[in-house]
Amino acid sequence: MFDNLTDRLEGVFKKLRGTGKLTEENIKESMREVRMALLEADVNFQVVKDFIARVTEKAVGLEVTKSLSPGQQVIKVVHDELVDLLGGITEQIRLDGRQPVTIMMAGLQGSGKTTTSGKLAKMLKEKGRKPYLVPADVYRPAAIEQLQILGKSLDIPVHNSTTDMNPVEICQQAMLVADEKGYDTLIFDTAGRLHVDEKLMAELQDIQNSIQLSEILFVADSMTGQDAVTVADTFNKQLEITGVVLTKMEGDARGGAAISIKSVTGKPIKFIGIGEALDALEIFHPDRVASRILGMGDVLTLIEKAEAVVDKKEADKLAKKLRHSTFTLEDFLEQIQQIKKMGSLDQIMSMIPGINKLKQLKDAPKPDEKELAKTEAIIRSMTRKERKNYKIINASRRVRIASGSGTSVTEVNRVIKSYSAMLKMMKKMRGKPGLISGKKRRKMPKGMRR
Repeated sequence: MFDNLTDRLEGVFKKLRGTGKLTEENIKESMREVRMALLEADVNFQVVKDFIARVTEKAVGLEVTKSLSPGQQVIKVVHDELVDLLGGITEQIRLDGRQPVTIMMAGLQGSGKTTTSGKLAKMLKEKGRKPYLVPADVYRPAAIEQLQILGKSLDIPVHNSTTDMNPVEICQQAMLVADEKGYDTLIFDTAGRLHVDEKLMAELQDIQNSIQLSEILFVADSMTGQDAVTVADTFNKQLEITGVVLTKMEGDARGGAAISIKSVTGKPIKFIGIGEALDALEIFHPDRVASRILGMGDVLTLIEKAEAVVDKKEADKLAKKLRHSTFTLEDFLEQIQQIKKMGSLDQIMSMIPGINKLKQLKDAPKPDEKELAKTEAIIRSMTRKERKNYKIINASRRVRIASGSGTSVTEVNRVIKSYSAMLKMMKKMRGKPGLISGKKRRKMPKGMRR
């Protein structure tokens, strides 16, 4: 997500950081490069033009401060303007006020409405809501079946819709069922088309007129770039949408839709889809995304992801095992599984500040999902006894483990060697003050001793 844009901007700001003094000339030269980077990222032309004008005006009038270099001050201006361009503040689903909350998912066919409906229902359920999924796409039988399968896997009720029913009547009946059974959040998965047409819009407007909707979320495929922005604008003019969900942001999307859509439609991006998994839906935070685009990382989202998959009691147990050198391959396997729950290695690394500079180095290590999968397969091929005590894994056992995991003995040796080296490192750290458990105490300053 935004990788190419981040690389381009990093090059521009690298020049600025080495600038001893800002002049109108070098600012305008830098802004020309920023302009090209944004256009190459498929950002709307008018949005780019206005953005560059605002940044240039503020940068030229900057007063030099002691805390920041001239180049850093320009980067700060770009960051602040980028946050505004992306929406300024984080906007979420309106869950307060009138009950039940009613959310209509709208968009073109293939944008990911049905899967996003399931993801959103899961997210709201985890917040203590009682969601009810309503299939209102009667033109594509697979859509109804898909939502039923999603609902079953998430243990979320799905309205009993059939293809011979009227979409408006489906939504009205679902409201009655929700009232009867106490569901407080209804998510209507509506029909899409390959392109915008009058029949589609008329149907969505009929649903809108028959039910008091809390939210109308336009679901757009970010891979389509400016087409997504254009279609969003059309939907907004006819339906008055309340927000946007951008899907497939984990792919090769250049980022133009995310950067342009708020300026063009006036409506905020509320969520982004970052994968196929049902937990791969993130709340859209303009400030965090701006930092990610500028290569500053996104530590807050990284922490939130870690907190979502790491149990506090289990983390304490793990810390204790590390302190006492009882961290086994079984524990190692659990850590791999927790990392996988946080997302792909690329996604996790993109949130680490400064990682973009590291990636540009010639011999920089590359995150490899396949190697992680191999390590997991190797450990899973071991017996419980072997995972508890790796020292019993002799040559014949290594051959068996390699055969069972579809790897080679060399790869099995590599995993065991890496694990053994980690244990040795932990053992060395254990005796150092301020690390893992250190028994040595720091001397108190003279003035504080009794």
